[in-house]
Amino acid sequence: MTSVVISETSLYELVAGSTSAPLAMHVSPVTFKTLMSSLIDILIDQNESASVWVKLPKGDAWQTEFDRYADQASALHQVFCFKNQRDEIAEEAVRLKEGLEMIAPSYSIASTSIVLPPDSLLRREYFLLIWSKQFCGLLVGHRARTAPREGDTFTPIDEETTEKKQALMAFLVVDPVVVREAIDVLQPLPSRSEPLLESNTLNPALVNQLLAKHIQRQEDLWQRASTHRRQAELANLLQLQNEELLSTNRLKDEFLHNVGQELRTPLTNMKTALTLLNSPSLKPTQKQRYMELLVRECDRQSSLITSLLDLVSLDQMAEQTTIQAINLADVVPGVVSTYQPLAEEKGVRLAYTVPENLPTIACLPTWLKQIVINLLHNGVKFTPRGGQVWVRAKQQGDYVQLEFRDTGIGIAPNEVPKIFDRFYRIRQSVDEDMTGAGLGLTIVQKLLLHCGGSITVKSRLGEGSTFNVLLPIYRGQEES
Repeated sequence: MTSVVISETSLYELVAGSTSAPLAMHVSPVTFKTLMSSLIDILIDQNESASVWVKLPKGDAWQTEFDRYADQASALHQVFCFKNQRDEIAEEAVRLKEGLEMIAPSYSIASTSIVLPPDSLLRREYFLLIWSKQFCGLLVGHRARTAPREGDTFTPIDEETTEKKQALMAFLVVDPVVVREAIDVLQPLPSRSEPLLESNTLNPALVNQLLAKHIQRQEDLWQRASTHRRQAELANLLQLQNEELLSTNRLKDEFLHNVGQELRTPLTNMKTALTLLNSPSLKPTQKQRYMELLVRECDRQSSLITSLLDLVSLDQMAEQTTIQAINLADVVPGVVSTYQPLAEEKGVRLAYTVPENLPTIACLPTWLKQIVINLLHNGVKFTPRGGQVWVRAKQQGDYVQLEFRDTGIGIAPNEVPKIFDRFYRIRQSVDEDMTGAGLGLTIVQKLLLHCGGSITVKSRLGEGSTFNVLLPIYRGQEES
């Protein structure tokens, strides 16, 4: 049965103006729905005759929750379902478009549908009102009107979207006097059959039960939200790990590709030299030049393989070794003296300054030696005759700075950011050899990373380069 009623009173304003008005609640649609569900639970558990007035937001979730009560009710009940006229028209249009018949819900209770006209004060409110012998209650929520901006055209409000996002101002009332006044506002046309309005004696136990049910529902919602939050965090973590693995695989593939290219180049050069050596018209000077090429490419191949083995074993070594306290004076002078003959042969002056009173650093002797060898080797290699290379050490805060400075050919500004990349070699002068593997600075950077240090470089073409290495001061057990 369907009827039309015009209400000149707002339930929200009725409750707000009552002498026993509770505090207004600013609640989300989710909280409003849990309160409604708790009231429905009371109805189902009470299992006695009751009259119910209800107006729900659009959406299957709300209707499904109310259908739960309608399906489980066994005692005599009367239900008055309110709808906005616009919603009723929209539903009728959908039914006509899809060729559906109007089928009333198959409830086991007496149900009356009431349509509210556009000027009804109830059209922006949602409510659930219950009246029975032992319990009465009214849950009413008011959706505030949003003022239109100047120039806006009228657009019908999508209540199904609004109820998911827009908060409600709500009251929950169990005072029989206020609830009865609300019933007088909601009574349909005089032609209706009289609802079951027996005298009401409020049972405090049911109020306590309502409070307990709502608290339990809120706790369940919080637990589910907490579980979903943990699942979302785990999903994000797994996604980050997956991206990291994919990135690692890409880097590995690039590394293997570069290794293959680097190993192929000296082999190609050696094969070419061997082919030319077989020529019967080869002059002695040409033969000597090709022999030198073979030696140089063999050295380059050997250097490349050794550097690759060192690079691959670095991470494994770092996991199995313990950082030690090392004095720079025990390592740097020995490496410099090893390179002294090479520097003299090139006509390069090599010197160092390492004070005896410097604090010990946190590193491994083999790592520190490798760092000094690689940087010193580059300094001598790229410094022409008459140039200088020197090493200086000093304390700088919680670190010891080891400076490698040369007066060599320098590095172009656009190449400086690339020099620590694997297999990268700067453009050298014509008289420099190409035996380097392009891994020396990469290894230095990795070694410093493992011991908590860092490296920076300053360079100008034709004036030389300065590499500044920072090594952490040893702090005993906390370093380990």
